[in-house]
Amino acid sequence: MKEILFTKNVPVKGKYDVIVAGAGVAGVAAALGAKRAGKNVLLIEKTITPGGLATIGLVNFFVPMCNGRGTVIIKGMAEEFLRLSIKYGFDSIPECWKNGTAGKDTPRYMTRYSPQIFALALTEIMAEEGVDLRYDSIVTDVDMQQNANGMHCNGVYVESKSGTEFFEADVIIDTTGDADILFRAGVPTVQGKNYFSCFGKLLTLDSCRNAVEKKNIGECYRVCTGGSASLYGHNHPAGMKFFTGTSGEDVTEFTILNQKEMLRKIKGDDRSSREIVTLPTMANYRTTRRIDGNVTLQESDRYRHFEDSVGAICDFDRRDFLYEIPYGTMVRNGFDNLITAGRTTSGEGYAWDILRVIPPAILSGQASGVAAALAIDSKRPIYDVDIPSLQKTLAAQDVMIHFDDSLIPEETREIKEDNGHV
Repeated sequence: MKEILFTKNVPVKGKYDVIVAGAGVAGVAAALGAKRAGKNVLLIEKTITPGGLATIGLVNFFVPMCNGRGTVIIKGMAEEFLRLSIKYGFDSIPECWKNGTAGKDTPRYMTRYSPQIFALALTEIMAEEGVDLRYDSIVTDVDMQQNANGMHCNGVYVESKSGTEFFEADVIIDTTGDADILFRAGVPTVQGKNYFSCFGKLLTLDSCRNAVEKKNIGECYRVCTGGSASLYGHNHPAGMKFFTGTSGEDVTEFTILNQKEMLRKIKGDDRSSREIVTLPTMANYRTTRRIDGNVTLQESDRYRHFEDSVGAICDFDRRDFLYEIPYGTMVRNGFDNLITAGRTTSGEGYAWDILRVIPPAILSGQASGVAAALAIDSKRPIYDVDIPSLQKTLAAQDVMIHFDDSLIPEETREIKEDNGHV
């Protein structure tokens, strides 16, 4: 490949305690977590709208946050964000959770919400709490150097309408969703694969009538798809490649194919009877690239307690299945001030899916922000923060650190091994 050498002077724009790259829900949680711990924080986002897949990706669904038997598992900032997502817009929380009668066989604790209104609420809360925001800006590279604790990131290069600028930081949190900063910093990463899937929001005359009848604006939306592959790969076209999401060519091809397919599907409709009101403004990838962390969560880790857990989570697709997020899934030894959260935490197979959805992503984001503050205050590498202190702080913020074994189904509890998992 032909190359050119490109050099220029780059202004050092500022210095922060914590820089968060990527304003998806994990990034917003990370920024607020660090800010509430007393740090000055810069959050850099490549679009002009926070929330990531939860807003501009149109995945406007807080998946179940309970065990399916009436007990809320995922708490802390995840529950705060759920309430924020419906504070000014519609919801679909089951009535039993609204009136406090959720029990063993009731529907699970989940909700739909307005992605656009949620995005506005996220901007408001960050601005009110003093997080510095940089929209329409993208981190393009990092400045690394060797020190006694391994590799250290001095800061990040950012490209925007202002040109190229450099921001220094004590700790950098990668919530780009694609581990872009980690990859550029030389942190070991794992490449994932993605199925052919994309969805927008559609209105029809019938759906609008339905919304009027039910007196809920949320009932007016229908999903319109390009590719319609499921989480498990069903309906992925035979012979079609899997998508990486980690190159400009791949993102462009994925987007064009999906947009063409979405248009094909509606061409035969009565054009006066429906309208596509929103297209996703980011690709609907699920698992692109993640950290190869000190610990990698496996599906077989259900019901396992981790000493370094930063929060208990549940399986969004199956009742009763419980997990914990090990802190080691977010860091890598040898990189003293880099940490990740959200869909780039270290999970394998279906465990990666369990980690990446909205509530667990918020939970790991919250943990990363708190950990960043602790690392700065204790002058310790981010991979070596004091776990009991981290857990104590998160527990005080209403995070369930370890699930109670009484929540494990009896038939499973009977065969639970001495090492803490089945």
